[in-house]
Amino acid sequence: MATVSVTFDNLGEAAELERGTWPEGQPLGEHFTVRECLPELLGLLAREDLRATFFLEGLNGELYPDAVAGLRAAGHEVACHGWRHEPWHGVSDERGRLERARDALGGPIGFRPPGGRLNPETPELLSGLGYRYCSPAGSRAGRLGGLAVLPFRWELIDAYFYLPHFGPLRERNGDPEAPMEPAVVRERVLAALDAHTEGHLALIFHPFLLTAGPDALSVVADVLARVAELDHVPMDEAAAALPDDAGPPELDDAGWDD
Repeated sequence: MATVSVTFDNLGEAAELERGTWPEGQPLGEHFTVRECLPELLGLLAREDLRATFFLEGLNGELYPDAVAGLRAAGHEVACHGWRHEPWHGVSDERGRLERARDALGGPIGFRPPGGRLNPETPELLSGLGYRYCSPAGSRAGRLGGLAVLPFRWELIDAYFYLPHFGPLRERNGDPEAPMEPAVVRERVLAALDAHTEGHLALIFHPFLLTAGPDALSVVADVLARVAELDHVPMDEAAAALPDDAGPPELDDAGWDD
């Protein structure tokens, strides 16, 4: 059986605050990804009758509680993407960040580590805090203890194609070092969907990358239309369907910047 999950990572100003690039003195709580991009995405999802999973930084639960509640009210899953989009591999106070994000987001059961890599302690911490699955970078789903693991593939992320700092990873995969156009995203992701015949496939889009070019939004629309023709589920349902006796997952041992 082949299933597909549409997921969205990152919302609001959390990542800019973490990197120290948020303009000093600029008010919080009015980020364009929440006020402009999110309504566009929700409209596309509603048009295709798709339920998606939104991996949000925990800070969004404090800055945008109405938006978080609105996602759930529309039938979408809210999952955790760290507290403030901190690179997760080697992060300090891992338990505290997971617990704070869980509480701010209203008890999500899914976690995707910013940067794609878990720490050795992460699976046990997640299970102890009530999370039921995680989604690091990798190529095969499985279980770590009782925790379901639904990996993503870097080449199925819009950021892989658009952002300059993914250049080294693109080169390692035989792609151009320079960022690529939205048309390439459309071609690659649709081809991956056509080739997907078994297991679970996670697609990742970022709301802020709707500004990557004039065709970026239409690429998302085209992909969602194709997914609507397939067996599609949010990540929590895909995790629940993973057999209890599933073997260990196959995960990447390097992030995009290694």
